[in-house]
Order: sequence, then structure tokens, then C-alpha cells
Amino acid sequence: MAIPLLQMYRVARYITGRKIRGDKRYPLVLMLEPLFQCNLACSGCGKIDYPKEILQKRVSVEDAMRAVDECGAPIVSIPGGEPLIHKEMPQIVAGIVARKKFVYLCTNAILLSKHIDEYKPSPYLTFSIHLDGNRQRHDESVCQEGVFDKAVAAIQLAKDKGFRVTINCTLFNGEDPEDVAEFFDTATKLGVEGITVSPGYSYHHAPKQDVFLGRNASKQLFRSIFSRRRRPSGISWSFNHSALFLDFLAGNQTYQCTPWSNPTYNVFGWQRPCYLLSDEGYAPSYRSLIEDTEWEKYGVGKNPRCDNCMAHCGFEGTAVNDAFSHPLKALKVWMRGPRIVGPMAPDLPVKYNPDARTTTVAAIPLSEIKRVSRESA
Repeated sequence: MAIPLLQMYRVARYITGRKIRGDKRYPLVLMLEPLFQCNLACSGCGKIDYPKEILQKRVSVEDAMRAVDECGAPIVSIPGGEPLIHKEMPQIVAGIVARKKFVYLCTNAILLSKHIDEYKPSPYLTFSIHLDGNRQRHDESVCQEGVFDKAVAAIQLAKDKGFRVTINCTLFNGEDPEDVAEFFDTATKLGVEGITVSPGYSYHHAPKQDVFLGRNASKQLFRSIFSRRRRPSGISWSFNHSALFLDFLAGNQTYQCTPWSNPTYNVFGWQRPCYLLSDEGYAPSYRSLIEDTEWEKYGVGKNPRCDNCMAHCGFEGTAVNDAFSHPLKALKVWMRGPRIVGPMAPDLPVKYNPDARTTTVAAIPLSEIKRVSRESA
């Protein structure tokens, strides 16, 4: 089982409580982004295209704890940038663990061997290691040789020291389904707790724009991958996802994203509306993010930048909510796995002017970045 029973129980109890209170929008995972600076420059990344003064900014321990408390989500994912660059990351993690929140510290693992003794094993702490494929594929993705071997060594080190370890994998255009299946075999043999997988989001800041998958291509790719899930070797893959989210990736569920289920807090504040769209402004508080964001402007068929997105930070919350509403459906999908043949679920209708697809979205002006930086300092 990819997700431990303690985590499943705590999250289920939290969701049940929010539903009893009648909350329509509530967080499942806080995306706590403590910095944008990274020691890699991956081809599909849109998170590091900021001026030097922004890359040097850090979310403080105090602001991180305030965001965790203000949001109240049972899970905190710490992406970046590369979080291990942050000198106060051990204190941030310790503070979240002390609150009995489940922390997924996302890292490319280059610095993990240097810093691992600054952390203590806990059922509430997981190192989520970035791996996009086997050796050649991953090193091409991160644009640097030798990173795969460092990540694999770090996985073994963390496991030997008693830490929970998962991998997070992003799939891009041109993936070979058999190669991906072999990579999942490799990850499983490493003994990781589970695999988090998602199609790459088409960041308009990313250095390469031909690497991203369209929506239909993503569905076909996942169907082809999942068709190989019963391996001749007998290896069984474990995913760090709900069964219905995996079924969604295979094109069998018509889901709209629920961006409020994965709110983002970073050096600018509370990012509207989600982790992936960074040009829509910032809220002064979590309450303002939830109450004042024009959520109807975002989502598949509502905004051209959302149409090809199938990322877990947008749709896992939708799938979990569906599972709570339709437990028998979720159980059936969990038992049989994602359906890989037959017609796919229909796409959501497009409600905006199709000509908007050609509109180029401007990046945040440098003057605005500097203004927000001064106000958040």
C-alpha cells in the first residue's frame, strides 16, 4: 500500500469533518514553496525564470508556520526551487511535523546526503525524490549528467536511515510507454513507498515549449503505460494517488480541477489561483484567497491555459472528493485498476472564445515583482 494507514485515516477524518461542516472549498495539500532558486535548470520547469533578487528570497520559518496554521491542510508539500538550499528548511520541517501534518519534502536529492542528518525520521515526513525516468531520460530532463545516480544513491541512504521515501515523476512529450513502465519497475525495486506521476504542465516560462503533452496525448500515454502494469516480472507498482485520479489520467473520468484543494504559499504570499498559474496575482491571506478569488475564471474549458492541465495538484482533490461521494465506484476502480480500453469520458465544453487560445499571457512585470517583494519583506 503506497499511503500508510495512519495518513489515510487522518486525511479521511479531516475530510469528513469539513463535509459535516458543509465546507465547499477546503484544502487537502498546502503547496509551501519556500524559494524559487534551484541548483538545476530543467527543460520543462517554469519556476526559476525570475531575476536574481527574487531567486535569493526565502519564506521565513515564522511565515511558513503561519501559512500552515492559517491554511489547516493535513498535508504539506514543499516544492521549489530546491528546498534543501533553504538554510532554515530543517526548522520548517520540524515545525510542521510537530503539528502532526504530513510533510512531503520534494527534492532533486543532489544535496540530500549533505543535509540528511539535519532531519529526523518520522511517519509524518517523506522525502519525495524527483526522478523523471531511468538514467538517460532523467538526466536529459534535468539537463545535467549524473543526477540520476545521485538521486538513486540518496534514495538508498534515506531508506537506510529510516525515512519514508517516494519519487515524483513528470511525463513529457515523446515518452515511450515501455520505457516508462521499465522506470516504474526500477522505482519499485528501489523500495520507495510510492510513485507520484503527472503530465508536465505547459509553463509559458519554461525554456523548452515542445516538451509538453496535450490532453488527449496524455490520456493515450497513460492508457498505454497502465496496460503494462501487470509485468512479466511480477512487479506491482504502487502509486501515491487515489484510484480515481489514475483512472482520470487514463481518460475515464470527466473532472474539473479544484485549485483550492492545493493552495500555494510562496515568497510573494498566497498565489492565485493555483500552484501552476503564477501570473494571476496574490492574496494577502488564505481567507482572501478562498473568498475573493474569481474561481469561475479557471479550469478546463474556462481558461485556455488550463485546457491541457491534468496535474495532480489540480485534480487529485477532485478525485478524492468524488471517492467520498461515490465510494462504490472508487472501490471498483481500486480493485480493477484504470480502464485501458473502450471510449474515453467526454471532455468538458469550452466556454471561452476559442481565439483566446492564441493569446500570449504576459509574465509578471519586474516592477510588480519588486513591489511585492518590498511589501512581503
